[in-house]
Amino acid sequence: MKIAIIGLGYVGLPLCLQFAKSGAEVLGLDIDDKKVKACNKGETYIKHITSESIQEQVNGKRFAASTDFSLVKDVNAAIICVPTPLNKNREPDISYILATGVAIAPHIQKGLLVVLESTTYPGTTDEDLKTVLEEGSGLKAGVDFHLAFSPEREDPGNPNSKVAIIPKVVGGLTPGCLEKATELYSIAIKTVVPVSSCRAAESTKLLENIFRSVNIALVNELKVVYAEMGIDIWEVIDAAKTKPFGYMAFYPGPGLGGHCIPIDPFYLTWKAREYGQNTRFIELAGEINTNMPEYVVHRCAEALNDAKKPVNGSKILIMGLSYKADVDDDRESPSYHLLDMLRARGAEVAYYDPYVPVIKPTREHPHWAGTKSVEWDRSTVISFDLVLISTAHKSVNYQELADWSAIIVDTRNAMSGVKTRSGQVYKA
Repeated sequence: MKIAIIGLGYVGLPLCLQFAKSGAEVLGLDIDDKKVKACNKGETYIKHITSESIQEQVNGKRFAASTDFSLVKDVNAAIICVPTPLNKNREPDISYILATGVAIAPHIQKGLLVVLESTTYPGTTDEDLKTVLEEGSGLKAGVDFHLAFSPEREDPGNPNSKVAIIPKVVGGLTPGCLEKATELYSIAIKTVVPVSSCRAAESTKLLENIFRSVNIALVNELKVVYAEMGIDIWEVIDAAKTKPFGYMAFYPGPGLGGHCIPIDPFYLTWKAREYGQNTRFIELAGEINTNMPEYVVHRCAEALNDAKKPVNGSKILIMGLSYKADVDDDRESPSYHLLDMLRARGAEVAYYDPYVPVIKPTREHPHWAGTKSVEWDRSTVISFDLVLISTAHKSVNYQELADWSAIIVDTRNAMSGVKTRSGQVYKA
């Protein structure tokens, strides 16, 4: 089996390695020449993926990378794992999917299986992608080539998350497409879960992430309410999760980050309007989560005020730039909003993150490109008036943070169990 996986990012690269380990011959395709060269040298560019794991598959001739999309003509299956961001109007941007479809369409051979893994709204696969593939190839989906959707389920930073053991949902354009897609993933994935259509598979991914978004919004809202009542939301969650049925613990934070939770729900809200439907729960959750950085900044102002200092002119260090603990992925991180908001209020801001030593150029925050993480040492940390914990990396010594910092605003309950001074830590 020869497989092309298009998009060598946080989803595509782990999938390449899993298929290669399972005996398939894998071709990784990407428009980023730096990623392609790194892969072929056996070098990693994603923190939780080792260079050794790439080298093993490259040396075994089971994995190679290229920027030449015409090589799709030589494979049995092509899996698309490209970004699906929101545009500046918070509307779905499937341009990367469509551009990929246009690039591979002229090279599609009869019998090829094309699978989309990028999270998107229902109808993308059997409408938008199908159209560009048919127009570019002159072939008919479901007749001359196979088409399917299978949502990615990557969980970066979770050491117990393994591609091979996470059940894979698959939906096909036709029963024959579903059969081919099921056969494909059965090579590398222990459990494949077939559903009735591409749209059912697309909707499954959206439900998973909307579920998380709504529940995170709930605890974020309760955090603010309980704080006014003098109640610690973290204590309440810890007590509630002892219930062995009917409850699942979700945790508050400074806002949502990553490529899934802040973005995917809005794919459905946008598509629902086409059918004259309102998605009030989803939109309310988005509003609550989007407003959390404002609440955190307010707590920073309160903490500084207690020390008789204004935000304007204060030095503030943000701990953690990546969107979640122990990963190097800073996409949609609320830390960027906190940097912007605090700077707009006159603060002198910096960040510390061992996983993001230098900020790379991004579409949303280009003005921070090239900014470097400060060093982790007493003389550096003690120079700040306030430290704001936005992401709680396990590698950080929080006792040192308590010893070195005058004021700490903690959005992740990271200081729980750490010996601190009275009035030093503010929860946000």
